[in-house]
Amino acid sequence: MGRREQKNKKKKWPWVFGILGVIVIGLGIYLFTVYTSFTNTLEEIHEPIEREASDKRTTDQEVVLSDQDPFSVLLLGVDEREDDRGRSDTMVVMTINPADQSTKMVSIPRDTYTEIIGRGTTDKINHAYAFGGIEMSMATVENLLDIPIDYVMQVNMEGFQDIVDAVGGVEVNNTLAFDEFAKGTIALDGEEALGYVRMRKQDPEGDFGRQNRQKQVIQGIMKKGASVNSLLNYQDIFTALGDNVRTNMTFDEMMDVQSNYRDAIGTVDQLMVEDGTGETINGIWYYVMDDAELAEIQSTLKAHLNM
Repeated sequence: MGRREQKNKKKKWPWVFGILGVIVIGLGIYLFTVYTSFTNTLEEIHEPIEREASDKRTTDQEVVLSDQDPFSVLLLGVDEREDDRGRSDTMVVMTINPADQSTKMVSIPRDTYTEIIGRGTTDKINHAYAFGGIEMSMATVENLLDIPIDYVMQVNMEGFQDIVDAVGGVEVNNTLAFDEFAKGTIALDGEEALGYVRMRKQDPEGDFGRQNRQKQVIQGIMKKGASVNSLLNYQDIFTALGDNVRTNMTFDEMMDVQSNYRDAIGTVDQLMVEDGTGETINGIWYYVMDDAELAEIQSTLKAHLNM
């Protein structure tokens, strides 16, 4: 090998290492920016509530996420209004058990006739939020299902479309043609997704059909949110979450869930509320749950929480 060839190779290597160095530094800066934005967003969505733990949990039953204890969470999709607190448009309870590597999920029909805890009245369950906000909703759901509600996550339904747009839209399999939504696989942007999940009057299954559409869009968001394109578009996603999601779960608790409950969250078993009846009481239509079905759901969720 001649001296000139050796000299050329020596000149090339510094350039190669220089390029690799720039790539590594650039990647490091990107990951640091993503991590900083992620932690800032989680801190922004954290909103403490007054109570420290559910009254349905004794001291020896308190949830310790670092010990992988089963826990429950109430998801509230809130229809906010200018002149009042708004209504809980969507109410979903999830119990997560890492030992079983499974999650149970039950959607509560918003017109469910039940006692509103803290108000001393019987009404539609979604009115609990209007009367007493997150904590009255938690207490009322606890009373209905006879289980503790450990955490709550509130999503502003008007901002729901921002989250869909941030992930670049979603695809769903529509089983019922209505309005501008054709039957079959369709792509939805944020505004369309909001209209898709809110329709109820044209659906022969009423609130149950809408619950299925809500689940489809949520699954679509999760699928798109995990894609490479979403990683590149993380800022819009974090902004949409920060503006529209609130939870009493702290940053450290979210990290415990991410690391200790990942497999459980991946397997979701939906418990159906479908055997109840519609009844008109004092001129108002309510959904009255079937006692046997409700008792079975209560028993299933208690067992899943190891209670």
